[in-house]
Amino acid sequence: EVQLVESGGGLVQPGGSLRLSCAASGSTFDDFAMAWVRQAPGKGLEWVSSVTYTGGSTYYAESVRGRFTISRVYVKNTVTLQMNSAKVEDTAVYYCNFRGNQNYWGQGTQVTVSS
Repeated sequence: EVQLVESGGGLVQPGGSLRLSCAASGSTFDDFAMAWVRQAPGKGLEWVSSVTYTGGSTYYAESVRGRFTISRVYVKNTVTLQMNSAKVEDTAVYYCNFRGNQNYWGQGTQVTVSS
């Protein structure tokens, strides 16, 4: 059974940093693209960032570009999201998403940016 487990969420002050991780198990994901998607209170899903299956290309939403960094660690089937210069509007539940021949989602981790 494939499982994606996020961790690292929590409360951070505006301007602070947080690092999210998503660890997958139950299969190999070398040919999967990985992404982070978030959902703010009362809003729909918003794509945040993606990394290709080669790891050679990364993409960011305009709202997080220059502040967030996505990375993948192949041997650990893990994708991370380093969040710097956090803003109140970054408050959301963050989900990791692995896309290949199947589409997998984590359960989500809450990030709250507040003073």
